[in-house]
Amino acid sequence: MESRASMAPAPRALPYYVAFSQLLGLTVVATTGAWLGLYRGGIAWESALQFNVHPLCMVIGLVFLQGDALLVYRVFRNEAKRTTKVLHGLLHVFAFIIALVGLVAVFDYHRKNGYADLYSLHSWCGILVFVLYFVQWLVGFSFFLFPGASFSLRSRYRPQHIFFGATIFLLSLGTALLGLKEALLFKLGKLGLSQNLINSPNPLTA
Repeated sequence: MESRASMAPAPRALPYYVAFSQLLGLTVVATTGAWLGLYRGGIAWESALQFNVHPLCMVIGLVFLQGDALLVYRVFRNEAKRTTKVLHGLLHVFAFIIALVGLVAVFDYHRKNGYADLYSLHSWCGILVFVLYFVQWLVGFSFFLFPGASFSLRSRYRPQHIFFGATIFLLSLGTALLGLKEALLFKLGKLGLSQNLINSPNPLTA
């Protein structure tokens, strides 16, 4: 008989917290999609809009789905432990695949347009977070899903797995906000340059 994920009673307000987190996460995804669609031209792979695939995929993968994966053990604490672990792992797999698509999109966009890769703080933070996320998933799979690790070894590693999972999620949020700030600064910089060109005297007509 499979053990349960946790027999501790759930806080009475937990369903409301979970519902709020899902509403907030979906709002972030919808807002990102609306921003890309209304103000950045939309999304496409074989065009200049390929870059827009990157922020949408990263928000869906490393913010929304990763957050849901962390909630699994709180929401399904009385379900069979193996079922909860499999769901936790699958959500991380989907998050990783979607984030990988976003990463490929931005590198492919840079290659097609002759732009340099990893030229900003956001770029380096993003690569660091992605690598840490992948390593965290591999180690977690090896310890908790792939048969072979002893119970004592799993027990010793579990606190580190929880700590690094929460840390990587917070780093993902920070990196996403850093990327949005970078996009805003680029946009404002272009607007400022255009305004300067409009207001500057034309030497040909002086």
